[in-house]
Amino acid sequence: MTFSIATWNINSVRLRMPLVAQLLTQRAPDILCLQETKTPDELFPHAPLRALGYEHILISGQKGYHGVAIASRRPLKLVEKRDFCAKGDCRHLAASFEAGGRTILLHNFYVPAGGDEPDPEINPKFRHKLDFVEEMRGIRAAAPGHDGAILVGDLNIAPLESDVWSHRQLLNVVSHTPVETEGFEAMRKAGGWVDLMRQHTPEPQKIYTWWSYRAQDWRASDRGRRLDHVWSSATLAPQLAGIEVLKDARGWDRPSDHVPVIARFALD
Repeated sequence: MTFSIATWNINSVRLRMPLVAQLLTQRAPDILCLQETKTPDELFPHAPLRALGYEHILISGQKGYHGVAIASRRPLKLVEKRDFCAKGDCRHLAASFEAGGRTILLHNFYVPAGGDEPDPEINPKFRHKLDFVEEMRGIRAAAPGHDGAILVGDLNIAPLESDVWSHRQLLNVVSHTPVETEGFEAMRKAGGWVDLMRQHTPEPQKIYTWWSYRAQDWRASDRGRRLDHVWSSATLAPQLAGIEVLKDARGWDRPSDHVPVIARFALD
């Protein structure tokens, strides 16, 4: 038996609720973490999720922007909704749950995209992104009162050369610039986090989770980036049973530009 968690930047949960239902019906993860829900809390689509068996729902949303949510088949306990960089943005949820006799802390993140210009002196969005990642150093894998921790989400950085279609051509493109990738990896290591996607699929094999809407034929050009991530504490990494990137979801009707990533753990 395995326990599974899916993470997906849905790019408006109300607009793409049929796709969420498709994922849950076909793959049935135990927990689903969504980012960029773009929905105020009072309009979040609780009913269709509960109808599919996801009765435990935590949300942090705002109209038209950002937003994160966790929907689960098993009980969740809200731990924290942190306001990173004191911007008032809804970009983080932390919850506690039980699996395989363990108490696990789950973080769901939506890191700022950072705009188009990779210069923090002239682009406040990029400055915000760098500051956000720096503040994430305080999110540690060793979680008091828990037997392990998992961190997922759209982290909006492709840290490794094999996480982008062309390392050389994207070195000056936001999401893969050295100041981002170096700070990102330093933050991950400082927090004691294990990159489970690369544990499952080591370099130099490519992994992409995002393909631009601007591509005329995204599948043919395949110019992707790995912007979505699954990390865990070292205590849970040996229990990883598999990682699946649902590339075909990028071709679903009216899709998000991100695809779901599902991690399975041998915990039940």
